[in-house]
Order: sequence, then structure tokens, then C-alpha cells
Amino acid sequence: MSDLPRAVRITEEGPREGFQIAATPVPTQDKIALIDALSATGAPRIQVASFVSPKRVPGWADADAVVAGFAPRAGVAYTALWFNAQGLDRAMAFKDRLTLYGSVTVAASEAFSLKNLNRDRAGQIAAQRETIAAHQAAGVPVTRVSVQAAFGCNFSGDVAPARAVAAVSEAMALAEETGCAIEKIALADTMGWANPLLIERVVGEVRSRWPGQAVSLHLHDTRGLGIANAMAGLRMGVAEFDAAVGGAGGCPFAGHAGAPGNIATEELVLLCEEMGIATGIDLDALIAAGHLAERVLGRTLPSALLRGGSLAGFRAKARAA
Repeated sequence: MSDLPRAVRITEEGPREGFQIAATPVPTQDKIALIDALSATGAPRIQVASFVSPKRVPGWADADAVVAGFAPRAGVAYTALWFNAQGLDRAMAFKDRLTLYGSVTVAASEAFSLKNLNRDRAGQIAAQRETIAAHQAAGVPVTRVSVQAAFGCNFSGDVAPARAVAAVSEAMALAEETGCAIEKIALADTMGWANPLLIERVVGEVRSRWPGQAVSLHLHDTRGLGIANAMAGLRMGVAEFDAAVGGAGGCPFAGHAGAPGNIATEELVLLCEEMGIATGIDLDALIAAGHLAERVLGRTLPSALLRGGSLAGFRAKARAA
């Protein structure tokens, strides 16, 4: 099956992902500077912060100050992450600056659910029921089903496609029970276990089971297959992706400190644009933002494109020769 989209929508998650695992605290103003630089690239959606416990994720102890400080740009949707009613309350304080929506979040791996959320799958379903009620009471729509560790887990090993589909089914059933209007099924390769064939199998089964739902992919490049997996997703018709500038980020509870994080936004943009798939993102501006991210984080990020540069300059030289 080959069904390349004409255009894709990329959610830039570099700020939220990158700052949550920074080795040393990143000053608030530096976080804001990177968000503002990303706003100028044409990225349609940027996840700017994580409203989580500063004890568990100290890199986001200043989430409120960051969200209050960046300069919103017209046409860009700014989002944040939270996992409970307390996080929702913090996000609600910025409803004039953030695009707020909720997710029914589950993990395909029981072991990862315990590591990441301190709850088994049954406990997570019960907690999600309470979280959905809090969102509905606050007037925040719950529009997404999100499955973490959908392709494999460092703690429990391979995740069979049937297990990933079962996790989607559990979340969709809860959404239906609670009256949520789901618009998207998000599949996350949280620990970098996916390969192109596995992407095709899981996405294919999800699309067959829920043909009216959009599917998005959150891919990690932990073992170097991130862009290959994105290509597999594109060929399956996936038109929504999460990515992080420079390949910053990674889950702090995934058990692989020092490994590459999310797929690099600029590499995904290059892949799409070279194949005639529109992204709406200025690649050179994004590369510049990637170099800023390296300065802010104080380390070399894994993106190969930050080293090699875009093809635009080389094409211009070739035409002039």
C-alpha cells in the first residue's frame, strides 16, 4: 500500500522534549528564545512546555514562566503537555495563549506504564476516566487517543501489533463511554523499537479498524531508524508527525540515557520537501533554530542535517556554474 500525502502537518516538540532531559538547568529566557525562533520557521504547531511535577521532571519547573514569556505568532498553535487535573489547572491559566485539548493516554506496555506514570494499565484507565471528567468540566475537548510504547519497550521487549491495536481499542472504548469526540489516533515509538515493516503493520491495522480516524506518528531515532520509519508512515498515508528540532529530547523514564531522541524536524522536512510533500516550514530557518538549540542545550544534537546543511545552497551553486 502506497498513499503518499500531498502535505504533512508537523508538530514541533523540541522545546518540551529537549528541555525535559537537559543535563543542567536551561535558563527560562533561553527556552523562550528557542520557542520564538521556532515560531518564525512556519511550524504550524509547537509544544512549548510540560506541566508536570518538578520533582519528577525538574527541567520543566519553570513551565509557567516559559508559557507566559514567549511571543505568540499568528497562525501558530501552541500546545503543552500534562497528565492529571493539577497539570490541567496550570494549563488553564494560559488558555488565551495555548491551544488546549486533552488526550486519552495509555501505554501498550504494562512495564512502561508503571515506569512512566506509576500505574498499571488498569490504573491508568481509571485515572484517565477522572482526567477526562476534569477536562469536560473545564470545557477542554478530549480529541486524541495516544498510545505510548506502541512498537516496543526497553523494559518488556517487543510489542506485538495486536497488543498495540488492543491498547488503541481500550482507549477508544473509554473515549466512547465518556462522550469524547476523537479526531486522531497518535502512535508513539517512545523507546525507538519501530522498524519500517512494523510501522506498516501497526498503522495498517489501525487504519483498517478505524478508517475514519487520522493517524499521527511520534517517532524516536534511538537506534537510527527514525527517518526510515517516517518514510514508512508517509507511504501508509500518515500526514501528521511529531518531531523535535535537532533531534533533541527523549523520554526521561525510557531507560536509555544518552541515546538520540525524537526524529529531527529538519530531517523530516527535508525528506518531505525532496519528495514534493509540502510542510510549510522554512528549512533554512529551522536549521538556524537547530543551531540555537545546540547553544541553549550546551551540546551537539544528533541531527545529521545540522552538520550537512540543506541542498538549497548547493543547487544554487550548481545552477550558477
